[in-house]
Amino acid sequence: MSYDTIIIGAGPAGLCAGVYAARGALKVLIIEKGGIGGQIATSWDIENYPGAPAGSTGPSLTERMREQCVAFGVEFSTRTYLSFTKTDSGFLVETDSGTLATQTLIVATGAEPKMIGCKGEKELRGMGVSYCATCDANFFRGLKVAVVGGGDTALEESLYLTKFAKEVVIIHRRDELRGAKILQQRIRDNEKISMILDSVVEEIKGNGLVEAVVVRNVKTGATTEVPFDGVFVFVGQKPNTEPFVGYLERDARDYLITDEEMHTNIPGIFAAGDVRKKSLRQVVTAVADGAIAAVNVIKFVEELK
Repeated sequence: MSYDTIIIGAGPAGLCAGVYAARGALKVLIIEKGGIGGQIATSWDIENYPGAPAGSTGPSLTERMREQCVAFGVEFSTRTYLSFTKTDSGFLVETDSGTLATQTLIVATGAEPKMIGCKGEKELRGMGVSYCATCDANFFRGLKVAVVGGGDTALEESLYLTKFAKEVVIIHRRDELRGAKILQQRIRDNEKISMILDSVVEEIKGNGLVEAVVVRNVKTGATTEVPFDGVFVFVGQKPNTEPFVGYLERDARDYLITDEEMHTNIPGIFAAGDVRKKSLRQVVTAVADGAIAAVNVIKFVEELK
């Protein structure tokens, strides 16, 4: 079956692109290897998305986006993207469930959390090491947990964890937090939260479950072993661009490079959302990217006729 555009990824960027492309009378397919929503599907509270009702969550917001897509005729398919081949009429897209034909592509594969890279992290992943407070906070009810990181996500998740954990300790490599001032104030006001600054995690220890973290002070070099029942890691993201290596242009951090109209270096392929090089990665910028990409896809398809 042939489509006017295939969108790879069903986060906010991909879903918004689907709405705009379908409203432009295009035949649209969104493929996603996992669930709907991308990273925002694990967010417990949406405070800064314009017009979102109080109490909105990531899953509720993206479910409404999905319903909009369906209402406009967007098709969905759970499958894993593998590669593409350029043809005279567009592209052939290889997936783990077969080949699809399309005139254009929108890459909205997003990004995923980075790992610390310390000893014990891989071995104890899922055994007390987590990258999603919304997913796992309930397992640490009444326990002591560490949060590694100092940006917005780390601070938001630390606040969320206080609903369950008895104590939350933020470990950050700098001498001050990097997150929004309002979040920093909430951190300071929360009696369950303390901080270990100027420090990095050298090792996560445990026999089957997390038991302690070895912390090194970056200024003095001194190491300290601190007992913990869990470790939540929020030290940044890496873009999901591996399947496009050698085809789509990337920057030094592996994000896809586009112009302001979301064009990549290959005509007919666009990128939107957290996967591309940009200064801010939020839901509001992801949906903006998706809308811009879809509008330019519509123009591209019309020019082919």
